[in-house]
Amino acid sequence: MSPNTEETGSPNEGSSARPGSLFVIPRTLPPEFPAPELPPRTDRRPQMYLSLDATRSAVHKKELSDDYKEIEARSGILEIGPDRYEEIKITDLQVQAHLGSGNYGVVTKRVLNNRCFAVKEMIKTNNEQENRRMFTDLKILCESNNCPYIVKSYGYIIDPNHIYICMEMMAMCLEKLYKEHLMPKNIFIPEEILGQVTISVVRALKYLKDKHNIIHRDVKPSNILIDWNGNVKLCDFGIAGKLIDSFASTTSMGCAAYLSPERLQGGRRYDVRADIWALGISLIELATSQYPYKFDSPFMVMVSITEHPAPRLPESFSPEMRYFVDICLQKDFEMRPKYNDLVKMEWYRKNEETSVDVEMWLKESIASDNEEE
Repeated sequence: MSPNTEETGSPNEGSSARPGSLFVIPRTLPPEFPAPELPPRTDRRPQMYLSLDATRSAVHKKELSDDYKEIEARSGILEIGPDRYEEIKITDLQVQAHLGSGNYGVVTKRVLNNRCFAVKEMIKTNNEQENRRMFTDLKILCESNNCPYIVKSYGYIIDPNHIYICMEMMAMCLEKLYKEHLMPKNIFIPEEILGQVTISVVRALKYLKDKHNIIHRDVKPSNILIDWNGNVKLCDFGIAGKLIDSFASTTSMGCAAYLSPERLQGGRRYDVRADIWALGISLIELATSQYPYKFDSPFMVMVSITEHPAPRLPESFSPEMRYFVDICLQKDFEMRPKYNDLVKMEWYRKNEETSVDVEMWLKESIASDNEEE
């Protein structure tokens, strides 16, 4: 993520960093930033999960049972670095802190033999679709440990009522980073950092497609994590789906705010370009520190996505980045690029070739927060 280099360089005033520099400073809002283009801030971004075809996407009980048996056989085995632990129970893991919670689980920091890791706790239910979500998240995570852009799994523990996924510790999600640490100090994520975020997310999504024939379907800032070393990784694969002839086989679910137009138009097929749309929305949100659509309800944001022009980045960003985001947010998905075309775009290639010390930027950006704590 942060290649070794002896080149240091000094950041230019009013920008994040000179290309090729080792370190970028937080980007504060420049005078020419066109504030009128930004919609009024709201903390009521819709988090409603849509089940547009719940009946068709429900999983047959026998299929769920077969998957469960295969997964259950490795319960209690944790592999952390060179160490392997067997027959581990959740009571063997000491809770140190609560890290967060969402619609489908609680995450805590736990310790085993002085090794710290994050544990995602999910409650099993009689709902086949919810159980499928948990097992899908677990299965994809465990099968993706060879991808450095996906959160690493150490193993899992299953008891009669819960599934506990043990994962590497990350610092925070990008939504928490900008909302709790950067916005209060009027700091914006620099374009160079957003470039590195994009590289990591695209590589993770491309890996899922190329190696597992999977579409993520829930790309958003809260599912993009960063660690203290500056590594950016994708997480939460509960609603990921298999692709059949390159298209998703069910409409399934997703957070309304990041669904692409074709996903909101019932009955239409969609493919990995739906995740590319969600990436574009996420980049605008991270760049401007606010969700780009105005809305009064989840329904109205869906109307905005399908009926209104796609949002755009302000002109304070480079033309190359603005074009990259614009192409991600082509409303006609057939005009939207897939991964093989996306990685050839100028802004993407420029960020691949530029060394940026994300670790130092992260620590410098929230240094005052740590001091206060």
